[in-house]
Amino acid sequence: MKLVVLAGVFSAVFSLIFTPVFIKVLNRRGLSQAIRESAEGLPFPDHAEKKGTPSMGGLPILVSVVLAYACTHLVTWTAPTASGYLAIYLMVGLGLVGVADDYLKIFKQRSTGIRARTKLIGQAIVALSFAWLGLQFPDEQGRHPLSHAISIVRDLPWLLPTAVILLWIWLLIASITNGVNLTDGLDGLACGAAIMAFIAYTVLSVWQYGQNCQFGDVARCYTVRDPLDLAIFAAICAGACFGFLWWNTSPAKIFMGDTGSLALGGAIAALATLTRTELLLPLFGGLFVIITLSVIAQVGSYKLTGKRVLRMAPLHHHFEMLGWPEILIVVRFWIIQGVCVAAAMAIFYAEWVRQ
Repeated sequence: MKLVVLAGVFSAVFSLIFTPVFIKVLNRRGLSQAIRESAEGLPFPDHAEKKGTPSMGGLPILVSVVLAYACTHLVTWTAPTASGYLAIYLMVGLGLVGVADDYLKIFKQRSTGIRARTKLIGQAIVALSFAWLGLQFPDEQGRHPLSHAISIVRDLPWLLPTAVILLWIWLLIASITNGVNLTDGLDGLACGAAIMAFIAYTVLSVWQYGQNCQFGDVARCYTVRDPLDLAIFAAICAGACFGFLWWNTSPAKIFMGDTGSLALGGAIAALATLTRTELLLPLFGGLFVIITLSVIAQVGSYKLTGKRVLRMAPLHHHFEMLGWPEILIVVRFWIIQGVCVAAAMAIFYAEWVRQ
């Protein structure tokens, strides 16, 4: 447990240091994200006060995560694991897709960034390569980082073909990353919600490590590979988000942009798949799922009936249009995320104590 805490402290300190330095660099060069404004027939919440706020804040998060992971293993002189490398790969790979999007928003002042199709293709390449690599690299017991089975808390008994598993993992990754991306519309909203998920995965992975089958074939042990390293990675992500939230909370000094939202979504997806708790992901990422469903409902209703169910999608903008203060929306949505994460952890623990 001390190792996990050390990892989180490393990343929090790095993030607290690197983020303000990055803010100064962007401000010095006058680089900020274009802010969407209301146009004829297309109202948008008034965010005029956010003009000039730098973006691409996901870069300090990524740098903090990678450095903290390396420092933790150097200080303790322990070897990184295949699961840890894969989690880093997915997070950084999706973060680089976000970098391309943020580049257009900042340097070309195109508020919509890269085309949606291009972004989805980039996400698919990273997700499918992650899934394929996760089915390689068996350890001494023949365990792979990922499984051919779909999991709730443990693998279900049905093994699926490799092609089906690749598509399944790609769907999970695409869903949660775009959910985090849609949620990142108010100061601190997505980052704060992600922290709750990372803390929960830290506790979950520590529990799986203590009850792992690598210590002996005992009743109800977990077959998850490298659970301690996954706990370290989750703690590092939580620490990096804590450090960044200090500067991202309202009024934000920096936005994390697609660089951050896609990277955080990738980290959550990596933890869900590598800890074999994939079907609990809709609860661990509960707020992101709700936000995504609000967009689906809005688009579906408009296409089918010509009417909108919300004043504006995603859901947090609907409440902005109703006149709710930004900080009120953020805190109440954090509460919703907290309830969802608590429900996921309750299901996880209930499975353990079930007779």
